[in-house]
Amino acid sequence: MADFGNDPGLWAAKGIGAAAGAAVSLIYMLPKGKREAASRFFTGLSCGLIFGGPAGLWIVTKLDIAGSLSGAEVMLTGSAASSLSAWWVLGAVVRMAERYGRGSRE
Repeated sequence: MADFGNDPGLWAAKGIGAAAGAAVSLIYMLPKGKREAASRFFTGLSCGLIFGGPAGLWIVTKLDIAGSLSGAEVMLTGSAASSLSAWWVLGAVVRMAERYGRGSRE
């Protein structure tokens, strides 16, 4: 098991990856307003910071490239992937809830 500890470089990589994933998600699925954009951005950022390490380890293990990447690269990859996924899922769920929620009230 990799020891990521409290290395400031890894925390920076985790934060940059989480922010990058959230930004790409903003472009990929545009929010309807500022409130939705802020909510989705901070959800993506939080998920990237929380799940960046485990997601990065899972990704490099599945791709069988664990030996060729540094800890910062693993963290950056995992954080960006976690953030991107959270953003997309939240956006899709919000739109589905709006679509099906309105239909049941009419």
